[in-house]
Amino acid sequence: MKFTCTKNNILQNLQIVNNVANSKTNLPILNNILIAVDESKVEFLSTNLEIGIKTQVRAKIDAPGRIAVPGKMLHDYINLVTDENIEISTSGEELCISCDGSVTKMKGMDAEDYPIIPDVTEGTAFTLLADVFALSLSKTVIAASKSDIRPELSGVYLGFNKERHAGLLMAATDSYRLAERKMSLLQGGETLECIVPSRAVQEIIRLLSLVKGDLKENQVRLWVSENQIGIRYDVFEFSSRLVSGNYPDYAQIIPTQFKTDVTLPVDAFLKKIKAASLFTTSGINAIKFGVSSEKQVINIASSSTQVGEHASVIEAMISGENNEITLNYRYLLDGLMNLDESDSKFLMNGPDSPCMIRSKNKEDYLYIIMPIRQ
Repeated sequence: MKFTCTKNNILQNLQIVNNVANSKTNLPILNNILIAVDESKVEFLSTNLEIGIKTQVRAKIDAPGRIAVPGKMLHDYINLVTDENIEISTSGEELCISCDGSVTKMKGMDAEDYPIIPDVTEGTAFTLLADVFALSLSKTVIAASKSDIRPELSGVYLGFNKERHAGLLMAATDSYRLAERKMSLLQGGETLECIVPSRAVQEIIRLLSLVKGDLKENQVRLWVSENQIGIRYDVFEFSSRLVSGNYPDYAQIIPTQFKTDVTLPVDAFLKKIKAASLFTTSGINAIKFGVSSEKQVINIASSSTQVGEHASVIEAMISGENNEITLNYRYLLDGLMNLDESDSKFLMNGPDSPCMIRSKNKEDYLYIIMPIRQ
């Protein structure tokens, strides 16, 4: 194997594949990336057996070959060299790097031992705006369960052209809160649904965010097959296994009417919650909100036997009944920080019913929080 490539091109592509290669694994070979060169292309590949990433590297090819090498070490070394062009070749199971007037040999592993990353099965296809897709996933995955006890809740639900939305509907819940986001599709009219593992969602967000600044391309191509999701965008191809099973019918817990409607600035609300959070009991994180329609204020209170207690008031535009609710402040902060507008809607029905957070004028994102019952 032998090829010549620019330093920046190598570094960019290593950033794409290295995150998966550096995940914890019991198989030492998976701590490496695979460099595969044929007559027409150079590919960097990585996998953790659940997720696979391929990226094509622009290079001058002199000889084909394959080798598995530690991607992080390769990145760290290339980052230090000063030559713009770098020659990479193999000698047995060693990777040879020629630049800066020196030759460096890095221990590798036999490429035959590296797992085969299957090509993306081009099933049902959709086209989306890359930036909107990444943003929508980031707003949703925050509510996914961190536990694997119920695997379907540890992923993000994607519903394409379903009854509730003629586009892409994504949702996540851990049974204590629910995030739902709606976005449009540029292409793709098929109706289907799937559950994408949270780890894969986080990787998609990272990859789309990583390369978007260097590209004019703004569309991502997405495929869904029976047990796999695949994405192609710019130089990389991403694939992941899907979570098997059916996602719960979460729509039935979304309230359609509310007894109390509160409108208030997001920034001011965040500061009040953060102040009250300093006086909560660890693990419970409870803050009580008392809404007064007559006075047009929310009373915020928290207490801890170890730290003390706190009370504050924030003015708001309130319609409907007086109300109160006790919430986990961490869940509330997550929802508020993902709103797109400066003003928020805080909607509730009572101390024992779920409340909703959304932007004042936008309804493409909603966030439901279950109350702490006392």
